[in-house]
Amino acid sequence: MNWTLHRALVRTGHAVLLVAFTVFLAFPFYWMAITAFKQTTDLLNVANNPLWFNQAPTLAHLRVLFFDTQFGRWIANTIVVGALVVVITLLLAVPAGYALARLSGRRGRLLGMAIFLTYLIPPTILFIPFSRIVADLGLQDSLWSLVLVYPSFTVPFCAWLMMGFFRGLPRELEDAAMIDGLTRFGAFVKVALPLASAGMLTVVIFTLTLVMQEFVYGLTFITTSSNYTVSVGVPTFLVRGDVYFWGSLMGACLIVSLPIAVLYNLFVDRFVAGMTGGALK
Repeated sequence: MNWTLHRALVRTGHAVLLVAFTVFLAFPFYWMAITAFKQTTDLLNVANNPLWFNQAPTLAHLRVLFFDTQFGRWIANTIVVGALVVVITLLLAVPAGYALARLSGRRGRLLGMAIFLTYLIPPTILFIPFSRIVADLGLQDSLWSLVLVYPSFTVPFCAWLMMGFFRGLPRELEDAAMIDGLTRFGAFVKVALPLASAGMLTVVIFTLTLVMQEFVYGLTFITTSSNYTVSVGVPTFLVRGDVYFWGSLMGACLIVSLPIAVLYNLFVDRFVAGMTGGALK
């Protein structure tokens, strides 16, 4: 009887912790959603319940977001930049990670650590020399400036990430493929890449998240509002002095964050496998 009671208490405790954790994680999305549809008078009245609608919901904040700003254009710019940076990052980071993983000895470890350390350099230090490069190439006020600059900090981290993942793959599989007639490159494409799909998915999610939240380079290199990305356009047009358009701000945050949250949720198993790949090897 005591053992049954103990198990019931443990299960209840686990359920309570799970519910508390779920509420804690879901609360920011709930707060953004309820703020996006509240009337301004409801938001500003401190006597009202902040967790519920005290007045009828409204679409006025979303109307401001989509019709008084260029939010749709900013979303499109972000998608274009994100897609191009993802492709560049995959093309550079995946082969680099594979080469580092198969480079044996102390030299390979030192080179991998050196590549990772470049990721730790603060962007606020690099945007001045990058500004000179962008100016010399004539890419000022162009989305191509962001496509050029963003891989400078996505490629090092993703190469280091893929290095750890490839190290977790048995080298004997590639050796067997080469014995069957494949070249080293053929073994990489037909054997290593399919097994590294979780790591590549991690690279895609990491790169998209970074592009959507990066602010310094987007503010430095882009001056025309129609070329802004979401992370720059939203605070620039919805924060005017000490006036914050909270409803529109929360609506923009909700629209931008939900796809990333859904993507994480759909592929969470592969994402965790990619982040921890090679840890036990």
